[in-house]
Amino acid sequence: MKAKKFLSIALATVLSVGILTGCSSSNDSSGSGSDEKGSVYYLSFKPEQEKQWKEIAKKYKEETGVEVKVVTAASGKYEQTLKSEIAKKDAPTLFQINGPVGYQSWKDYCADLTDTELNKHLLNQDLAIKGEDDKVYGIPYVEEGYGIIYNQAIMDKYFALDGAKAKSMDEINNFAKLKEVAEDMQSKKDELGIKGVFASTSLTPGEDWRWQTHLANLPIYYEYKDNKVKDEDKIDFKYSDNYKNIFDLYINNSTCDAKLLGSKTVTDSMSEFALGQCAMVQNGNWGWGQIADVDGNTVKEDDVKFMPIYTGVKGEEKQGLCIGTENYFCINNKASEANQKATQDFINWLFTSDEGKNYVTNDLGFIAPFDTFSDKEVPQDPLAKEVIRYMKDDNYYNVDWNFTTFPSQTFKDDFGAALLEYCNGNMKWDAVKKSVVDEWASEKAATK
Repeated sequence: MKAKKFLSIALATVLSVGILTGCSSSNDSSGSGSDEKGSVYYLSFKPEQEKQWKEIAKKYKEETGVEVKVVTAASGKYEQTLKSEIAKKDAPTLFQINGPVGYQSWKDYCADLTDTELNKHLLNQDLAIKGEDDKVYGIPYVEEGYGIIYNQAIMDKYFALDGAKAKSMDEINNFAKLKEVAEDMQSKKDELGIKGVFASTSLTPGEDWRWQTHLANLPIYYEYKDNKVKDEDKIDFKYSDNYKNIFDLYINNSTCDAKLLGSKTVTDSMSEFALGQCAMVQNGNWGWGQIADVDGNTVKEDDVKFMPIYTGVKGEEKQGLCIGTENYFCINNKASEANQKATQDFINWLFTSDEGKNYVTNDLGFIAPFDTFSDKEVPQDPLAKEVIRYMKDDNYYNVDWNFTTFPSQTFKDDFGAALLEYCNGNMKWDAVKKSVVDEWASEKAATK
């Protein structure tokens, strides 16, 4: 290497041109001063956005000549896939963590992003993932929200029926009223032309994240709130009965029998909603594409709305959506300097250039947390609009994403397995609760 550098300098001196390429200085941490462009390898965790990310990669290469490889992990298999890929010679240069717990698992691979341009554009530095040295190692790149998605047209059809338990969505602002309406709708499903009120509760392993993570966030949020903490080594699962309230409502007023849920996927449930076979489905604003892109879709864009997930907690009439992020970009510090620089340039282009921002807003549907986006540069799909509406409405408190503190993927997978056993009639709820409490404590202890 030293001989090549010496030759490069000599030739540059004699010929006044740099004709030796592909050899960068090991002291140049930015990768500048080199003809090597580097390349990007992004390991994504959102199967529903694989098409969009590959289109972005193609466009970026056309514009810059820089290769961007996109690999998408299977649903629920991101950690497993990352462990496999990170050990390879051609490892991901860009990956993601889901929060503080994820950072602890991957901190040895996270480059310092404190002085990067993208971090400087972050609107709220409190959102960044920081190490004990107070440097930034993970940058959030989207804010999202989830709740119960409903079809306004089907709800209006129900409200018009004689004896309906409510006359508008405004009346459904707590669990008691939601339960009353849902059970009445289920009894009149033939009149409404639906198979069930709620889409099937996907409990196939790897497809159960809406329940063992997103729904489980609510009881943890309220327990943390009561205890005035942001994390705990042990939990009481104090609000387990509230969790059971809404989970039972889902599975007992569904498009299919509870004992069949072990074969259902997220795609199944979103298709049921898109085809008008149900009135409601729990999911986030990222699910819009899974509704809009279904062949034979019958639900109209203007009829797709959000309501909060009610569980029977006191004061929930003022509860909004669950809003936050588990999407943090990290750059692999084991990658070459040229590849790290190329990766920085790629994400900077994506969130600061007009073309990149167009992809972010209109193709990925991201609500971006950077000052490079104007108030008009926000997604226009109906679910994103609903999230933004709740974010801006001071009449509601939105539920934080505390599931980023869940102890491990093993904890979540085992919670999902217990829920399936409960649906199959093989496990009592008290046993589910005990499993959650015990595994939380043991998995938290294992990370110490």
